[in-house]
Amino acid sequence: MNADQRREIFRRLALSIPDPRTELNHASTFELLVAVILSAQATDKGVNLATNRLFADASSPQAVLALGVTGLEAYINSIGLYHGKAKHIIETCRLLIDRHGGQVPDSRAALEALPGVGRKTANVILNTAFGHPVIAVDTHIFRLGNRIGIAPGKTPLAVEQKLTKSTPPEYLPDAHHLLILHGRYVCTARAPKCGTCVIRDLCEYKSKGPAT
Repeated sequence: MNADQRREIFRRLALSIPDPRTELNHASTFELLVAVILSAQATDKGVNLATNRLFADASSPQAVLALGVTGLEAYINSIGLYHGKAKHIIETCRLLIDRHGGQVPDSRAALEALPGVGRKTANVILNTAFGHPVIAVDTHIFRLGNRIGIAPGKTPLAVEQKLTKSTPPEYLPDAHHLLILHGRYVCTARAPKCGTCVIRDLCEYKSKGPAT
């Protein structure tokens, strides 16, 4: 796939998704961080149901920390792996207060030093909250990178590096959400909706056969 094809793919995706943004409900960078930690192996819909209740009662590191692990679990026990996530979030709140004055840091290293925050979560925060031109490779983007042929790679990091290098600069700030939303609603894991896909003629899926 050449540079012109990649630019055309993003041009069409941008036209078909005029408001590319996260579907996780949040009113602050801290709320986004909590929601993204909770979203691992969970759906955005399920996370939103839990955080709508949580954030109505506790929307700051200080307030969530005051809940303690058991108190936080009462809000998030509908989410998979909630016990471990509660521990990570409580400790993250403690570190945000002790190290960052209660603010979410605008630094990959500082973000990845927080419990429950890996490269993908850090990239989501850097891109969504702070506008950094980075791409967080989740299952949707990993699938699309390989299926479409836009950034094939055997690991999420390899796909991320190829996307970062090959995405036209004007589309890089929104590329993360453009690809996620396209993967969530059109280029689905099973039975992709190729008949309504705006980039069907540019996609390599038809020549590769079914993708994982």
